[in-house]
Amino acid sequence: MRMGYGLNVMQTQKLIMTPELRQAIAVLQLSSLELGMYIEQQLQENPLLEIREEEPGQGETWEQPVQENDRERDYDIDWQDYFHDSSDLGLPRSEVRRENEDFGYEHFLTRSPSLMEHLLFQLNLSRCSKRQHEIAEYIIGNIDDNGYLNCSIEEIVKQLDAGPGEVMEALKVVQSLDPPGVGARSLQECLLLQLNHLGINDELANNVVAGYLADLADGKYNRLAQLFGVPVQEIQRVADLIKTLDPKPGRNFSGIGENRYITPDIVLNKVDDEYVIIINDVTVPRLTINNTYRAVLSQEKSDNKTKKFVEHKLNAAAWLIKSIEQRRLTLYKVTKCLVDLQRDFLDHGVKYLKPLNLKTVADMVGLHESTVSRATSNKYIQTPQGVFEMKYFFSSGLSNTGGSMVSAESIKKTMQEILDAENPKNPLNDQQIADIFARRGIKISRRTVAKYRDELGIPPIRKRKRY
Repeated sequence: MRMGYGLNVMQTQKLIMTPELRQAIAVLQLSSLELGMYIEQQLQENPLLEIREEEPGQGETWEQPVQENDRERDYDIDWQDYFHDSSDLGLPRSEVRRENEDFGYEHFLTRSPSLMEHLLFQLNLSRCSKRQHEIAEYIIGNIDDNGYLNCSIEEIVKQLDAGPGEVMEALKVVQSLDPPGVGARSLQECLLLQLNHLGINDELANNVVAGYLADLADGKYNRLAQLFGVPVQEIQRVADLIKTLDPKPGRNFSGIGENRYITPDIVLNKVDDEYVIIINDVTVPRLTINNTYRAVLSQEKSDNKTKKFVEHKLNAAAWLIKSIEQRRLTLYKVTKCLVDLQRDFLDHGVKYLKPLNLKTVADMVGLHESTVSRATSNKYIQTPQGVFEMKYFFSSGLSNTGGSMVSAESIKKTMQEILDAENPKNPLNDQQIADIFARRGIKISRRTVAKYRDELGIPPIRKRKRY
């Protein structure tokens, strides 16, 4: 056995993620709003980057040839402006103030009041003693976003050193405020408060709400009819009445930062039977490189550290601009492929959505599946059918008797139409729905029907039946 030191040369291949490549990947998967925030951060870190200001109307100019009639019009006097100018009469000239009509409704709309603000405003207008007002304020402060009281009466008595009678009186004051049902300690109390507020004196409805909400939710109408000794139609009437009530009276009030708007990253416009793809990057500032720092590299007397710093920041700025342009080009390619593959969906609706996976688009565009996944993640597209997430176009499907594939979203749309047209007195069960799809050439199991029905939020047969 030979012992000793040796020097060997080996050639290997490794895949290394450079910082520039990681930046390009990060830029690709950002939405337009996130990309704008990322660019703002880079503008603060890199002094070589600056925003390119584009003046409106700059660029192309077009001059119309002057006609003889136009020359004569140049000597015509605009008498309206002439008489408006009262300087010849010795009066001060009054300028025309034209209102700017570019303001939208959003400029005048602030956020809606929260539930607490709404209740406190009503409490300040109510006639109650100072002590009741203090207890009611404490109760309002312990109401959650759904409108329910989170603490018990005993806790309020202990915290405020008040009597149970005082707390109950203050709670009645809060429960009398708008929206009806606010300040309730349970679902039953919330619904009973709403029935009382509406002036509905229905003993059967009150009894069902007080102790049999679970049976009513499970659709056990026959059992409740036998229990109360009434026809099943009366239980159906009570169920319809309870469905008109709001189990969460506080959810209609907005909280801080709950208003969120979707800005589509891509806009599809149909022009003359063709779809025009517009990359919606209006919110993304246009970047350029500051020429002042470029002059540092050409100066011979500059410090080496200064040159290295400028070179590093210059390369980072150039790579960022290149990554943004590459992102725009990738989004256009992927969107063009989606438009070609899902043309029937764009023309006719969800029922014509085809099953699609990332590999199909990646092979057509010439990119990796991970690149297509990053290009479509967290991005929205505005189409003539509405605004969709780009991942919506990638859905699984089932095969039909013709050998083609049908997407899951198309099956859900068809199932919704079937259930909307069913007889409510004799609704369809899951097996009957599967048989209807089988007669249409789509083989689907009963469990798959139940799965899609749950995803659509459609209750089972016993809850859909009408008596």
